[in-house]
Amino acid sequence: MQVPVFGRDREIDASRIDADPATIREQVREYEDGVRTEFDLEIDYPDDFTGAVMRAMARIPPGETRTYGDLAAELETAPVAVGQACGRNPIPVIVPCHRVVGRDSLTGYMGGLDLKRQLLEHEGAAIPGDPEA
Repeated sequence: MQVPVFGRDREIDASRIDADPATIREQVREYEDGVRTEFDLEIDYPDDFTGAVMRAMARIPPGETRTYGDLAAELETAPVAVGQACGRNPIPVIVPCHRVVGRDSLTGYMGGLDLKRQLLEHEGAAIPGDPEA
C-alpha cells in the first residue's frame, strides 16, 4: 500500500502489520503531524536476517541514530549486510530504517536522501556530516 509521508509516497507492506490500512495511514499522518513519535502497530517480522535487522532498527529511539557499523556489531555481521537488509525493509518509516546512517554521512535510503534527512530533522536527530550536528 502507498502511504504519503512529507509529500512522498512510500510503499509499505501492510501484510506485515496487524492493522487495517486506515489505521496505518492515520498513525503515519500523526507521526508526520508531530502528534506521534512511535507507532502502536503489531509488526510481523520476517524470520530471517532482514527480520533481525528490522528488530534492531525498531529499538532505535526517535531522535536518535545508529550507524550501519553499530547494528553490524550488535548482530555480529558486516555493515554492508546491514545496509542491504535496511534496503529490504518492507515497512519503512514505521520500522525506522531512516535512523540508520553512515559514520560520517546519511548514505542510502530507498526513499531518497532528502526524505531521510527530513525524517531525521523531524525527529530532532543529529545528522552525520552536518556542521551543526
